[in-house]
Order: sequence, then structure tokens, then C-alpha cells
Amino acid sequence: MAKKQVAAIYIRVSTDYQAEEGYSIDAQKEQLSAYCISKGIKNYEFYIDGGWSGSNIDRPEMQRLIKDVKDGKISHVVVYKLDRLSRSQKDTLYLIEDVFNPHGVDFMSLNESMDTSTPNGRLMLGILSAFAQLERENIRLRTRMGMKERVKSGLWMGGGRIPFGYDYDKTEGVLVPNKDAEKVRQVYKLYIEGRSAQDIANILGLKYEKLVSQILTRKSNYGIIEYNGEEYQGKHEPIISKDTYDIAMKCMLERSKVRANTSEYLLTGLIYCGKCGAKMRYQKWGNKGSKIVCYSQQISKPYLVKDPNCDQDKFWSDEIENIVIRSVFEFANNYKPSETESLSPDNTIHLLYNQQETLNKKIKKLYNIYAESEEDNDVLLGTIKELQSQLKNINKQIELETNTSIVVRRRQEKAEILSNIEELWNVIDVKQKKSILRKLINKIEITDNNVHVDFVI
Repeated sequence: MAKKQVAAIYIRVSTDYQAEEGYSIDAQKEQLSAYCISKGIKNYEFYIDGGWSGSNIDRPEMQRLIKDVKDGKISHVVVYKLDRLSRSQKDTLYLIEDVFNPHGVDFMSLNESMDTSTPNGRLMLGILSAFAQLERENIRLRTRMGMKERVKSGLWMGGGRIPFGYDYDKTEGVLVPNKDAEKVRQVYKLYIEGRSAQDIANILGLKYEKLVSQILTRKSNYGIIEYNGEEYQGKHEPIISKDTYDIAMKCMLERSKVRANTSEYLLTGLIYCGKCGAKMRYQKWGNKGSKIVCYSQQISKPYLVKDPNCDQDKFWSDEIENIVIRSVFEFANNYKPSETESLSPDNTIHLLYNQQETLNKKIKKLYNIYAESEEDNDVLLGTIKELQSQLKNINKQIELETNTSIVVRRRQEKAEILSNIEELWNVIDVKQKKSILRKLINKIEITDNNVHVDFVI
């Protein structure tokens, strides 16, 4: 019985070539399917990565193709042109030598008339992939050199993200202040006056406080273009002065120091409202300390509001922290380590990897013998299938053992923390306490006067 031939037709179309004649998805599908039929291959499947760069192989359909090759589902890989597979010589040779060849899969390129089942085809592959890599690097070098000369002359880089407050004049190649330029000036003014980034976002109708921070730190606002870590004087009109920028940066530095001294709240990121499900936060409450409040009651960050009518009480933070700490101590006293937490790592995974490597070598050797034989050998095919089944089971065991090992290590770490947490608690700093709590607790829910601590299992 003849060996079944199933071809994987791989098609990649980057955005640069989307409209180029001969590179479209439909054009490649038509020509490659006809090519397979001419080679006597009637069974084929398409693998199409539309809009993906060829600089690496981290593409959805390429990854599916690699998996199917390793699973023994296909016998040929066919492409329109070598650079459709990859523009990287390293990746191209990896696919051919480490993926296709070990699994008895032939590689064919329509444009280069290449067939790796022949010695000449393999020689041509190395030569062409080297040229493809060289051309790609030359294009990148020319682009970078051109871009550097452009920004050195004061022109904007073109394309990409245009800074808020500017439009890009393609004809002149410069940034032009637009209707939002006044908002940029207001951002600096309000920030220097002491307003927070979130307050400024609310006042000026900006969606996120992050945009305020981005505006404040952009040197293009006072006429500078940054490129590859260097600064160049731009030809565009500045929105603010250099002095204004420097004052804002000084204010930002001073505020960051203040935040560093006041951000050591113990339960930040762990506390949630048991009534509406929103996160809860610390809020300074006069000179008496701080309270924990529901974000649904904080209009400063509307995107965190779950229920604007939430009637959750506000709680003194030290009271909630004391309740949580007592719960942690109680949990530690009642905690009984499981059997897995007393186990030490063994060599199971190492042995499985050795078996995996041995099976891969056997399968590769048998595929080579089968490919060189003049007649079909059903016994040999049966042996290959049996080894592939064993390899599949080994892979499942490796995955299971790996996951189990991770769980065991985490549980052992937790057991060690709980064994002496009360003795350590009063001698470690807030940062260490926060780290410990995040390893032990999933979340803390507060409902009226009830505090529920959900521990990591």
C-alpha cells in the first residue's frame, strides 16, 4: 500500500505584501493547490497567517503546522516562496533540519523550484535562506539609517503614534499643534499646581490617568525628538517651554518619593467589597489614620465602579488588618501539611525526558529507513505508529509531572511560611509581610462587619 501523501500548504501574507500581485492569499492558494496536484498530491490542507511578519515563527498557523508535523499528520510542506516560510535564516534552517526532516516531511518551494528530498534542493535551501536573511538585514539597516538622518534634520519619524496635541503633516514631515494642544498646556499647569493625574484626567475629559503621565513626560511637547536613546531638535512648534517641562518633572520626582513612603499598605490589592464586588482601597482619614473604602464610592476612578449605589461601610484599616492577621495565625495553627508537601523532588521528569529523546531518535531512524526503501513496509509503519503512541504517552506524563512538581513546590513553600509565621511576624518589615500575605491569600472580602479571608489551597 502506497504511503499516504498529505501536504500542508503554508501561506503567509504580511501587511506590506497584502496588495502586491502574486502574494495575495487567494493567488497563493490557487497556485500552490495546482502545484500539489501536478506532483500527484491530492490531499492537502491550508495553513494561513494573514498580516504576520516573517521575522520570526511565532505565528498562530505556523505553530499549528509545527505541531501537526510533529504529530505525523503531514508528509509535505509547500510554500509559494522561501521567504513566506521565514525571513530568518536561523528559523528557516530550524524548521527544515529540526522539524520537517526528523519527521520525514519534504519541503517544496514553488518560486525557487526547491525540493528538499533531493541533495541539490537541500544545498539550494542553505544558499537562498542566507540571501533572504542578508536582504532583510540590509532593508533594516537602510531604514534605520534613513530614519536617523530624518530626525537629525528635525523631521518627525512618520507613522506610528502621533503625540497627543499634535497632527502629522506628511507633506512637510513635521508635527503640527492641533485643537488638543491647549489641553496639553492645561495638563502641565494643573499638575504643577498640585493636581493628581486622575484629577487632571477628570477635569479635561481624558479617559485614563495614564494618558496624563504620558503627556507630561513627552519631550516632543517642548520641541525635542527622541530616537534610539538620542535627542534631536525638532522643526515642529513646541506646545510648552523647556522650563515648564523641567518644573513638571521636578514635581513628579518629589511626588514619587512621597508615594514611596506612603504606599506600604499591608492589604493593597487583596481587599474586595463583599456587596458589589469592586476593589477596596486605603484612604487617608485626617490625622487619625486611614480607612478602607469601596471603589464604587470613589468617583475619581469611574472605570473601577461596580455599583454606584453600593452602601458598604468604611472601616479603619488597622482594625481590618488586625482581623486578617489573626485569621492568618489561626489558619497557620490549624494547618496540616499534606503528604506531597513532605516529598522531595525526584528524578522522574529527568527520566521521562531521556525516554522522550530515545523515542524521537528511534522514530527518526525508522522514518529514514522507510523513506529509503523501494517498497512499502507495513511492519515498519506499524512499528513507527507504536513508537509514536508511546511518545504521546510520555509527553502527557511529562506535562503531568511538571504541573505536579510546581504545585508541590508551592505547597512546600506555603507550609514552611506557616510553620513559623507568628515568630517572624514582629521582626520582618512591611514589604516582607505583604509578600507573605500574597503567597497565602487569594482575596479578602468585607461585607458589613464580616471579614472573609480566602486562603490559597
